[in-house]
Amino acid sequence: MNAVFSRLPMHWRCGALIKAGLVLVFTTVGGAPVSANAQALSLINGESTQKIALGELRHQSDVTFTVFDPYQGRDVEMRGVAFRDFLIEHFGEIPPALYFTAWDDYEVSLGGWDDPTWYLVTFEDGEPLTLRSRGPIRLVEREYSGRDVANLRDFNDWVWMIRSIEAQW
Repeated sequence: MNAVFSRLPMHWRCGALIKAGLVLVFTTVGGAPVSANAQALSLINGESTQKIALGELRHQSDVTFTVFDPYQGRDVEMRGVAFRDFLIEHFGEIPPALYFTAWDDYEVSLGGWDDPTWYLVTFEDGEPLTLRSRGPIRLVEREYSGRDVANLRDFNDWVWMIRSIEAQW
């Protein structure tokens, strides 16, 4: 498993972890301020861009689970949608690679995975995620047994503050 880190924002340094079958490349794009108006998720497929209203995505969030949040050091109730199903619904199949852009212009590319334990989360402890709570949308892994919770680099691969997801065929 290879990971290349390039000038990671502070809040990402401890969250970038590797899981078998997952290839990550991390970069940042400098300087643009985070928009306080995170109202939609952009899905990009070639020349086509679809916007999904944050309210609609929250409405679709039909799976609730409790997971240990290493950044808060406690169990957290999360609600979201199964990411695999979401990808199939919007892209027709699971793209070989995905390119994420966050509201703080952080970028990450994920490839080579098809894992049903990933969820797009829009609620935490019954409250909608906001930019201040590392939202409004997060990609989280629901199960990560066998990992040392004291070692964040072995804990999970969450992507925070998602603004857009681009299919890379």
